[in-house]
Amino acid sequence: MSRAIESELAGWLALSFDQLGDGWGLSTLAEAFAEVIEPGRAQEIAGRVIDLMPVEPVDPVNTLRRVLVDLPKLATTVVSLEPVSMRFGAVEIPDLAALAQLLNVTPTELEWFADRGGWLRHASQPLSHYRYRRLPKAAGVRVVEAPKVRLREIQRRILHRVLAGIPADRACHGFEKGCSAATFAAPHAGSEVVVRQDLRDFFPTILVARVRAVFAACGYSSVVARVLAELCTTATPVAELRGLGYSQRTLLAARHLPQGAPTSPRLANLVARSLDRRLTGYAHRHGLTYTRYADDLAFSGNADLDTARLIWTVTRIARDEGFTVHTGKTLIRRAHQRQVLAGLVVNDSPAAPRDRYDAVRALLHNCARTGATAQNINGHNDFRAHVCGLISWIGETAPHRRDKLLTMADRVDWTT
Repeated sequence: MSRAIESELAGWLALSFDQLGDGWGLSTLAEAFAEVIEPGRAQEIAGRVIDLMPVEPVDPVNTLRRVLVDLPKLATTVVSLEPVSMRFGAVEIPDLAALAQLLNVTPTELEWFADRGGWLRHASQPLSHYRYRRLPKAAGVRVVEAPKVRLREIQRRILHRVLAGIPADRACHGFEKGCSAATFAAPHAGSEVVVRQDLRDFFPTILVARVRAVFAACGYSSVVARVLAELCTTATPVAELRGLGYSQRTLLAARHLPQGAPTSPRLANLVARSLDRRLTGYAHRHGLTYTRYADDLAFSGNADLDTARLIWTVTRIARDEGFTVHTGKTLIRRAHQRQVLAGLVVNDSPAAPRDRYDAVRALLHNCARTGATAQNINGHNDFRAHVCGLISWIGETAPHRRDKLLTMADRVDWTT
């Protein structure tokens, strides 16, 4: 094992002790080291350190790092206890050196972007790995945490090279290959009763421990799983929490999935796999249909569906799986009412509402008449891409409408 790998592992062990901060001693060191490596080996290495330094040094963290890296075959003995047995087609990453190589970063950069020591909780914006925006919603604001260029590239590599092959549950239709709002809504088309429930604070609810469990389930060692999880999560800096409500501040202050990171939707779907399996099982036992699109849960069934029992059961299952149902957003729609899922009307077959189609058609007409710039009242950076996205959404369920709108879009001068 190379000297660089041993130095990197020693650094992680020393940082674990620094975070624990419960004084010097065999039990304290062993507990700290067990956060990074297998507990039995952590106890052995802690004993070797205490033999060398019975009394706490003046600078314990840096001294500990230097002592650990000089322990004979430190990395070799640790890694050998955690054999790689990959599952779900995950790519093999035996150690941190291999992870750094896969992500095209140095070991030091790996530690910096993972923010292992929580240094960025009080850092100024130029040092932060994220940019923050607050978007208004019906009640309060949504905090969007978008990674900056380097971290976004790292997360994209994790998404495509680590997470891509891990299967989500078949009930999950949001952000999955071959799935869309249309495939989410289609199984409920023509149902006599449709029930939609919403999960509150979907991304912030998913904390780092649950993300680490996903990577560990793939067969990664505790060290690699921990760093991968830390690269994909963040604790919102104190300065960005000001003005938010207590419950929202509490969620964001802990390491969580950031809404805005490319890895967050995929990881959220994998964390919610157990929720999907339990709700699918419940639906099958009671003759119902269940699908999920991100934080939207949809159920449908016959006219005799006991909606009160369904809502109570789903709320309990979600709570048991670490999620919270937003009771104020629960909707029950019967066949004589407009049944809407992910913005699509599903009374017959999934389709964008007529008023949404008419609004886009009117927008394109005005763009052709007055110029695109005058119609960009919300200041979209790429107004053409925004409009094309609306056309694409409508066209998923109505190709003839899409063709009409695209013909109108071709007549618009998007430069004026």
